[in-house]
Amino acid sequence: MYKIYEKSIDFGDGKSIVIETGKLARQADGSVLVKMGNTMLLASVVSAKEASENVDFMPLSVEYREKFAAIGRFPGGFMKREARPSDYEILISRLVDRALRPMFPEDYHAETFVNIYLISADKDTMPDALAGLAASAALAVSDIPFNGPVSEVRIARVNGKFIINPSFTQLGEADLDIIVGATYDNILMVEGEMDEVSEQEMLEAIIFAHKEIKKHCKALMELTEEAGKTQKREYCHETNDEELKKLVWDQTYDKIYQIAKSTPGKQDRHNAYDLVKQELIESFTEEEAEEKAIMIDRYFHEVEKQAVRSLILDERIRVDGRKTDEIRPIWCEADYLPAAHGSSLFTRGETQSLTTVTLGTKLDEKVIDEVLIQGTDKFVLHYNFPPFSTGDARPIRGLSRREIGHGNLAHRALKRMIPSDNPYAIRVVSDILESNGSSSMATVCAGTMALMDAGIKVRKPVSGIAMGLITDAETGKYAILSDILGDEDHLGDMDFKVAGTRDGITATQMDIKVDGLSYEILKEALEQARKGRLHILDRILETIPEPRADYKPFVPRLVQITIPKDLIGALIGPGGKVIQKIQEETGSTIIIEEVDNVGVVDVFAVDKSSIDAALEKIMAIVEVPEAGKIYKGIVKSITNFGAFIEILPGKQGLLHISEISWRRLKDVKEELKEGQTVEVKLMEIDPKNGNLRLSRKALLPRPEKKEHQ
Repeated sequence: MYKIYEKSIDFGDGKSIVIETGKLARQADGSVLVKMGNTMLLASVVSAKEASENVDFMPLSVEYREKFAAIGRFPGGFMKREARPSDYEILISRLVDRALRPMFPEDYHAETFVNIYLISADKDTMPDALAGLAASAALAVSDIPFNGPVSEVRIARVNGKFIINPSFTQLGEADLDIIVGATYDNILMVEGEMDEVSEQEMLEAIIFAHKEIKKHCKALMELTEEAGKTQKREYCHETNDEELKKLVWDQTYDKIYQIAKSTPGKQDRHNAYDLVKQELIESFTEEEAEEKAIMIDRYFHEVEKQAVRSLILDERIRVDGRKTDEIRPIWCEADYLPAAHGSSLFTRGETQSLTTVTLGTKLDEKVIDEVLIQGTDKFVLHYNFPPFSTGDARPIRGLSRREIGHGNLAHRALKRMIPSDNPYAIRVVSDILESNGSSSMATVCAGTMALMDAGIKVRKPVSGIAMGLITDAETGKYAILSDILGDEDHLGDMDFKVAGTRDGITATQMDIKVDGLSYEILKEALEQARKGRLHILDRILETIPEPRADYKPFVPRLVQITIPKDLIGALIGPGGKVIQKIQEETGSTIIIEEVDNVGVVDVFAVDKSSIDAALEKIMAIVEVPEAGKIYKGIVKSITNFGAFIEILPGKQGLLHISEISWRRLKDVKEELKEGQTVEVKLMEIDPKNGNLRLSRKALLPRPEKKEHQ
């Protein structure tokens, strides 16, 4: 028999999270079941007993997957089974990874796999906010070395009130949506989107979330005790040589410090570092160099890291010569690609994004078919990071998780600024041509310009900036860095990206790599980021101050009209014959859907004449007959008492024989024949049965009466 351990976490409004271990997946190093209502996540963790040879990093793999059976649905596609992870699953995996990775011991290098499965789901419960807690709980009940526990929560603000782990319904009304990851003492990770909130409001949300996370961490500590997993496995994944370490520092530190101080260019600086390292290696025999290669690499990296950090903290000088709050030179162009619907080139220092905008119809919208989320998205943003952007000699393969994550951040930054009445499907593509510093924030800036160049009337322009931090726990010194370089991200203690308009923040992503970061420093970093963001925004608006007054001449035009719901069928016709005929005759694309109990019709064509022709035919079908109005109709049939005239498609009225002409007719055929086009006036619509009474005579001049001789 097995023993089950269980902990419950209450977070108000009658909601609670239950963590259970000891029943499922017992051959994993650690496994838990996390439940909130009908939603259940199974998290497991397995770590190799030994590190692979020559591995000098933490090989962590996090997979979050949602099972369609969890909500009683079949997967789409031909195979009808779960395939590669969706972008959404990858994004959640990244959020969990970013909270877990810094908490493993620096010298622990065994391959570690964390798997989180959604196995039961409730339609209105968001399971992704529980994934970080589930992963940390699995580690807490394992013997894997881990400096946790950690947890994650989603926090939303609805009608001015903060809500922990909101439902899908509540999130739809929120003006702030972030996921926060933290230990009991420190914030680790923040990511989310907002509707132009202030820096103070975002800080308040983070603090509110951390209070809840403390409750989670306390419960996990108690669970570790009860499950008897306080003793972690012993390991030895690094071999150290203090004499060699001192030799590397003595021979290279001063040289690296001077290079960092005097070589602003990225490639030149790294080439100079490589020469110092090569000189060091050549001081050993070939056998010694090969035997101690891993340790030499490790110690040399430590030298490089400390030299850059000391330069910044002691002399307030950055490796490219800037002040701590200085933004690199910016130059940009709009309408760079003459054949694109919208385009821009944004360059900040050694980071460059070439971004395009393409406008399409409803048929071009992204289809979303997740386990719990279905629908379409009319605004998408794709980010590409080719190897040549950093001077790497390697082939381009599949899309990386990093590219999906960076694209999602830029998408979040811009999406709330797309006007609600925009009729187009919009695709933004950012191709990073050069990178040394935040390319996701360059994508935000380039995306803003490309959207305005395409004629999209964005609510407000958006810019973005990446902030860094260097700290020294012993001296208490710290430096907040604006517009960080790649080196400063890699060797620093924080990577904090903030995007927003002049009036507030629209998206953020933060990773903190140091313990004990105070809220005061975080507040200072946010204010410095605001100033930098506005500086960048000014440069953007110098290039393109407002959206183009109109779309480019070659952009396909889209006109949207509404029609009564009961006329949708008439416009489509039997088997779609009517709508297909209009499209063939006018060269247009017509899309009809029912929204809020009315018919919404999108007419899309390459020129105005095609749209006008399609609209004329559509209006003829959906037009409601109006008494007193004159119509050109077709004689559909003739009887002995008059003719039936089709004044609008599918709408016929009676032209009585007495209303054909002023003269007395014995036979309708004296004036009319079937198929003839005739102008008539709608005299009356019978209120009882809707019959239409027409007159031709009313449009003819009345003959004068002849005087009697």
